[in-house]
Amino acid sequence: MAIASVTPARQVPMKGIPEIMGSIVALVTPMTPEGAVDYVALTKLVQWHIDAGTNGIVAVGTTGESATLNVDEHCEVIACVIKAAGGQVPIIAGTGANSTSEAIELTSVAKRIGADACLSVTPYYNKPTQRGLYLHHKAIAEAVDIPNILYNVPGRTAVDMLPDTTAQLAQVDNIVGIKDATGDVQRGIELLDCCGQHIAVYSGDDETAIELILQGGAGNISVTANVLPEKIATLCKLARAAQQGSSADQQQVRDMDKALASLHATMFVEANPIPVKWALQQMGLIGSGIRLPLTELSQEYRQQLERELIAVGALQGADIT
Repeated sequence: MAIASVTPARQVPMKGIPEIMGSIVALVTPMTPEGAVDYVALTKLVQWHIDAGTNGIVAVGTTGESATLNVDEHCEVIACVIKAAGGQVPIIAGTGANSTSEAIELTSVAKRIGADACLSVTPYYNKPTQRGLYLHHKAIAEAVDIPNILYNVPGRTAVDMLPDTTAQLAQVDNIVGIKDATGDVQRGIELLDCCGQHIAVYSGDDETAIELILQGGAGNISVTANVLPEKIATLCKLARAAQQGSSADQQQVRDMDKALASLHATMFVEANPIPVKWALQQMGLIGSGIRLPLTELSQEYRQQLERELIAVGALQGADIT
């Protein structure tokens, strides 16, 4: 299906913080085999990403296992990432919840400990109406003076925040962006059209992220960047540069992105972050820990993911068991 084009490269001020653009890794939370948070490995991961050119880090989002960290761990992981980054890149704290009061509490903590922005997922499980979504996010933004990035991921939350609702929220002070994880480029373009002059639009879907950036998106909040930080950062940089370029420039970026398409897809053969944590374990960057009800990657997918990692240069050949 043909993709309608929009006028790209909207420059949206990030209201008092450095611009958050480009490759933003949705960072995993390393754990020991027993399931304890591994803060040493976490600190090393942060520096690895900074050295590789990652432009920003999301701490304790979906990929960071926010659903299975307790409140103390949630806040401690955010604090660890902020300390490890040392102001070198913006840190976005995952502070969403399906309780508005809990989301406000987590967001308040994130501000107090020095996060640059927060990422606020639409409430999951309780399936609010569009009015409920509006009032939820508005309440958070008005309660805590920190840049707030909305997060719409209907495949996980069972609720879809529609563009009209997002456009209303774009008028609220402190709401500075939206992570759209629908995987629908046309939806992303609609968001750019209706509110791109007021807030930044980020992709939350690696398979379609580069196309959305070419159409005017601000960046990619990426799972794949966990294993390929330098390549994803380079692709995002090239895509943003090509927003105002020729069709040939844009096609060159698309062709580069195609080389990663199979890896992007394989990162979701089981629920995120199961595949990416297994991949990082094979790369020697984290331990094997992952918390129930999530489990280690099933045996049937291991060789497939190993092949993809080798193909893109993230892993040397090994016997995978």
